[in-house]
Amino acid sequence: MASNTASGEANKQVKKQSDIKRFLRTMFSRKIVVLGAIGTTFFVLVAIFAPLIATHDPNAVGGFQERLLGSSAEHLLGTDYLGRDLFSRLVYGTRVSISTGVIATLMAVVIGSFLGMLAAYFGGWVDKLLMGACETFMAIPQIAVSMTLITLFGGGMLNMAVIMCIGSIPGMLRMMRASALSIMNQDYILAAKLSGQNKLKILYKHVFPNSVSPLIVSATQTVGMTILMESGLSFLGVGIKIPTASWGSIINEARPHLLMQPMYVLWPCICLGLLIISLNLLGDGVRDALDPSLRGEV
Repeated sequence: MASNTASGEANKQVKKQSDIKRFLRTMFSRKIVVLGAIGTTFFVLVAIFAPLIATHDPNAVGGFQERLLGSSAEHLLGTDYLGRDLFSRLVYGTRVSISTGVIATLMAVVIGSFLGMLAAYFGGWVDKLLMGACETFMAIPQIAVSMTLITLFGGGMLNMAVIMCIGSIPGMLRMMRASALSIMNQDYILAAKLSGQNKLKILYKHVFPNSVSPLIVSATQTVGMTILMESGLSFLGVGIKIPTASWGSIINEARPHLLMQPMYVLWPCICLGLLIISLNLLGDGVRDALDPSLRGEV
């Protein structure tokens, strides 16, 4: 009996390793996805090791003669209109943008998936209430909702993450509900109900693991959209508070000096574009790996 149990555990372990290898092989089967993964990893590492990479204090103001300087040995990408090192501000801006996007997306995934499963599992008035609120919220432009909430609660990285999360919840809720509804019709869910299993246990043990794949794909793309939204709000002056370095606020500060120092504007735009493209390419790879039809299994 013990040997059979050990053999079964070993087979499960081998199957799990095989599934992981197949997932990674399918995900990185296209070179463009590999480039996306490399780009995403690069920016994540920059965000993590920002204090080691930055050459100056990002908020240290220089003298009058150090303002709007070009690239040099001391200032790799030049300085801004206050004489602050642009390279260091971009490095710390990477941390702000990625942290805001990831935190907001994780919160939206947790809340949206929970509410989506509740709507799918209980149906009736619970489903109507949640979907009615979701559709009403989605009818309002997200930027209008975000600016209203920022006006009420203020900016700052944590507040921005919460506000971006609120804007992403309806999409996550609808996606989880649609995915969970397809799972609810499976025979093993009906068998679990008939066996008297607790409803919450059915949700987290059976419904969620089999419904989460589309949510993972959406989450990788939502991180990019959230970063873009945060940068847009910071560009408008209502996002991350000054003097905290943010790509959007750097672009806003550089706007009056576009003709005098064009690279002052272009560097944060290049960083923002590369990160969004990398995240979208990585999301495409995750989609390919999780979609059975794209793997040729159905």
